[in-house]
Amino acid sequence: MKTIDLNSDLGEGFGVYSLGDDAAMLEIVTSANIACGFHAGDPLVMADTLAAAKTRGVGIGAHPSFMDLWGFGRRPILGQSPADIEKQLIYQIGALQALAHAQGLRLGHVKTHGSLGNMANEDLDLARAVARSIKAVDPALIFVVMPGLPTERAGEEAGLKLAREIYADRAYADNGNLASRKLPGAVLHDAEVAAARVLQIIESGEVISINGKRIPAQADTICVHGDTAGAVAMARAVKRRLDDASYAVKPMAEWL
Repeated sequence: MKTIDLNSDLGEGFGVYSLGDDAAMLEIVTSANIACGFHAGDPLVMADTLAAAKTRGVGIGAHPSFMDLWGFGRRPILGQSPADIEKQLIYQIGALQALAHAQGLRLGHVKTHGSLGNMANEDLDLARAVARSIKAVDPALIFVVMPGLPTERAGEEAGLKLAREIYADRAYADNGNLASRKLPGAVLHDAEVAAARVLQIIESGEVISINGKRIPAQADTICVHGDTAGAVAMARAVKRRLDDASYAVKPMAEWL
């Protein structure tokens, strides 16, 4: 039986503000990427999300970002050196690691958020800074990367275990990175269309860009963004399609 992981970005509330339906998503996904306080999340939200994931047997990972609560980490923050960003990532991963340890949990993976992730997928120096930060905190952590892009190369160079990720709810640019959210059609909303597309990608080993280009793409894990409208319905449709195709859907840290 083929095995794959289904992940979502969770814990993205802050203080009295909530975002997405984490409780419902945690009933579907097998890995949670938990915000670490820079683009969203705070110590209480982080701890509560860890506890909820533990109850449901969902794998946990850090979801670090640029320091950008105002823009939810989706604005490019320019002028910072890779070395400075590396320290910020160590800080974020370490914070979630400590909160996890307090609950008897162990982090399994790290996945960058938003503009930080997009930029690292086009800048090898930045991608290497991300890989170094992960290795500095715990060399056993899985680095979630996009296939064929600088993050994959940086993770391989660092000797990290990799989870190659595809997205259920996002379109792709011709270079294999995610298409800008500003472009028409960059965010997918139809759950059944997205689910069928996911199965096509993992069965064919390639994604089709927003302009029709075919790009090789190995898939170990599938992301459904937790803050997208209709996210729960989409995650449920993707999970159902994977089950029907006889995939074992399990946390990445259990089998990679």
